[in-house]
Amino acid sequence: MTELKTPHLTNIGMWQAWREHGKLDAKKALIENYLPLVDYVTNRMAIGLPKNVIKDDLASNGVMGLIDAIEKFDYMRGLQFETYASWRIRGAIIDGLRQGDWVPRSVREKAKRVEDAYQHLEQQYMRSVTDHEVSAYLGITEKDFTTMLQDISVATICSLEDPIREEESETRMSLLVDDKAKNPDHKVHEFYLKESLVKGIERLTEKERIVVSLFYYEELSLSEIAEVMSLSPSRISQLHSKAILRLRGALAKHKDQLMQH
Repeated sequence: MTELKTPHLTNIGMWQAWREHGKLDAKKALIENYLPLVDYVTNRMAIGLPKNVIKDDLASNGVMGLIDAIEKFDYMRGLQFETYASWRIRGAIIDGLRQGDWVPRSVREKAKRVEDAYQHLEQQYMRSVTDHEVSAYLGITEKDFTTMLQDISVATICSLEDPIREEESETRMSLLVDDKAKNPDHKVHEFYLKESLVKGIERLTEKERIVVSLFYYEELSLSEIAEVMSLSPSRISQLHSKAILRLRGALAKHKDQLMQH
């Protein structure tokens, strides 16, 4: 006999009124109740973005993400709404940023060069490669490589929210959300994608792993991580950029494998 999951939610009455009876006043109350979540995600994502990005625009997109989350969330599955909604809010904000083309083409090209370098070298050596090795591969000095990382840092803030494949909306982070039951073929792809991500994380340096963990799972800001690790915010930004580009390289290899099937 299958055991039913008990919803661990606050405002359970409002959820029942909205999802079971379609009461719009309950939906409105839920939106108002969770609006602080939009502010939290917006403030966190605004760190490191160019000055021409207006925070109010981020928040507006975030509200649309919140509404989408409330409309799609199944409160009977026993999941945390705050976690689910945060991903939806973040995704809506990133969609808005993409439409605004907020990252210059030159920055995207630099990020792609470094990502390709990590993918090629780490596949060749089967280990985490050093800054010296990457610099040599790119034909630049280590000082220039550090400057390049600083330039592309804003392009890597949201990298784990990018689509796994260009034509799909599913993101790397969305693998953590049990949205709906998937077909067996999808499950196989998902398994190998997670395996690729795990292998990529294993190749990160200790400091890079700590930054990724604190930023994406403990949800600290880069400035808060700098305090925890007793490093400068610019150094944390560089570590984050290197970690994400390593992971993107590992996942790009998985994408190539998918295309062959």
